[in-house]
Amino acid sequence: MTERHNNIIWHHATVTQVRRETMNGHKAVNLWFTGLSGSGKSTLAHAVEERLHQIGCRTFVFDGDNVRHGLCSDLGFSEKDRSENIRRIGEMVNLFLQSGIIALTAFISPLKQDREKVRTIIGTDNFLEIHCACSLEICEHRDVKGLYKKARAGIIKNYTGISSPYEAPANPDLCLDTGLLPLQTCVEKVISCLYKKQILSSLLEKKALPD
Repeated sequence: MTERHNNIIWHHATVTQVRRETMNGHKAVNLWFTGLSGSGKSTLAHAVEERLHQIGCRTFVFDGDNVRHGLCSDLGFSEKDRSENIRRIGEMVNLFLQSGIIALTAFISPLKQDREKVRTIIGTDNFLEIHCACSLEICEHRDVKGLYKKARAGIIKNYTGISSPYEAPANPDLCLDTGLLPLQTCVEKVISCLYKKQILSSLLEKKALPD
């Protein structure tokens, strides 16, 4: 251990994660949306957040592009940099969970080992892996950013699904065919999963109802 690490001591707050969760009326958890570019990860994550916000949950969405504008703006797209990108997100999510937040993360995160690293950082019980299992054909047809076209032309290197592999989750907590299922159906499946795992309480719904 370096001298720098020897001199750094974790400070334990008196306001704990459990106390924050009690005040919020729900548990903290990470919803990790993974899938190819164009699979609808960000769209679904934000739609789920809107639904959660409507019933009084404290939430935050970490979007792949947004994070690379700030926290990870110094990283490229090599395998090493992509791995570091995911590690940083895992550490940031861990802090948000301690604050009692439901953190929604929308990242391609193509490698299983990187997703498992996040699971290790934040704890298995706090990590819900949601696979947006949209086919490459549909993702390419959407090509909302024009990136697949550039990847096929060789302009973009190491592009997931074209010149770089995507390792689909073997046993995700939820697998959604975001290429065929309507958005609201996917949202309700995610919400149902949160109730089933007792992240959310029925009291939230009652609190959200008008008088």
